[in-house]
Amino acid sequence: MSRVTEGARAHVRVPATSANLGPGFDTLGLALAIYDELEVEALAPGRYEFELSGVGADAVPRDERHLVIRAMQHAFEKLGFEMPGIRLRAVNSIPHGRGLGSSGAAIVSGVLAAAGLISDQRTVTAEEMLWLATDLEGHPDNVAPCLFGGLTIAWMDANEHAHSKQLAVHRGVSVLVLVPDETMSTKVARSLQPEHVPHADAIFNLSRSALMVAAMIQSPELLFDATEDRLHQTYRAAAMPKTKALIDALREEGLAAVVSGAGPSVLVLCDDPGARLRAAEIAAARTDTSWRALMTAVDVQGATVDAAAGQAASAPLG
Repeated sequence: MSRVTEGARAHVRVPATSANLGPGFDTLGLALAIYDELEVEALAPGRYEFELSGVGADAVPRDERHLVIRAMQHAFEKLGFEMPGIRLRAVNSIPHGRGLGSSGAAIVSGVLAAAGLISDQRTVTAEEMLWLATDLEGHPDNVAPCLFGGLTIAWMDANEHAHSKQLAVHRGVSVLVLVPDETMSTKVARSLQPEHVPHADAIFNLSRSALMVAAMIQSPELLFDATEDRLHQTYRAAAMPKTKALIDALREEGLAAVVSGAGPSVLVLCDDPGARLRAAEIAAARTDTSWRALMTAVDVQGATVDAAAGQAASAPLG
């Protein structure tokens, strides 16, 4: 196996994501302008150093179990390189366990960091990055928008290889994310899904998924109808009663609100900034829980990596 150049360094920035967007279960994803940043430096094998700050810094392991390190190890192995030691410095802003793609972002970070550290020896293609990230995440709906930005349609082919198509979001779409204090395990959320759904519900979601693409790229005035769903949100509602109550309140006001990913955050897609402000006011008036309103934008660039071989880690991130 090849060796990583000791002292090689890479800087990575990855956006948060919201998957499903209502009807597009395990298919549609949106990149959001909320970012985790990290800097890695290749050290002697077996040596790990961590400097972590921001969201979740006190809750993640500081050894080879860290998800970024695991993703790097997976990428190096698949690409034919030995795992070096790593100095990892990270500043995180993506909320953990809230349905905003924090695990997908960590996996993409690790894959891109590995690619950056070996860039003097090998070029890793965008397709390879998507495959490597999907191997660990299990499905591409979060890692695709994280990698490529914008609105993405992701799918698996007959050989279980991940693919995606990135689309530009209409400039009239405004985004609001409402984040509660509670967390939700993606594994738990998925366990609530039935193995079979009624034929009528499947047809319903097919129509809404197609409409959702049209609404996001061409006709934002259709967002309310386009975000209707019968495949996953109803089944998960019992595990997220406060999320369901807020979504119901927002939709009663004609606002296109959905569960963000596995939840419990709420994503609101608006066709004008005034509607976004109204949605934030409705959430602020709730007394059942505290909702943090993030008036963010769609990230159009996706993940980025800058590599510098043979240089020591320098200034803090940011």
